[in-house]
Amino acid sequence: VQLQASGGGLVQAGGSLRLSCAASGRASGRMFSNNGMGWFRQAPGKEREFVAGISWSGATTTYPDSVKGRFTISRDRAKNTVYLQMSSLKPEDTAVYYCAAARSAYAPPDSSQYVYWGQGTLVTVSS
Repeated sequence: VQLQASGGGLVQAGGSLRLSCAASGRASGRMFSNNGMGWFRQAPGKEREFVAGISWSGATTTYPDSVKGRFTISRDRAKNTVYLQMSSLKPEDTAVYYCAAARSAYAPPDSSQYVYWGQGTLVTVSS
């Protein structure tokens, strides 16, 4: 299974971006249908941080307080793609963003519970 993240770029504070993460490869369809998906980010000199998770069905989403109300995760099961819509972006949102597939049907904030990772896409928010 391969995860390909895209959609990063440079945006001014207050702006919006939508990240995409497409799953491909053997078993990707079965994995995407049964597993939770998450987005994480890592800023320079900081630890990787959970920013959004969505259950296998899409019925359950979770966010940390730092992005709640500004970020929205969604998934298109027909396209094997998960999205992260980011709005009201702040300079502190600047980071490399990674998508990941969870070991289970849900998407916990613990990165050790994820088995597949995308390559990351850089988001830079200017003040």
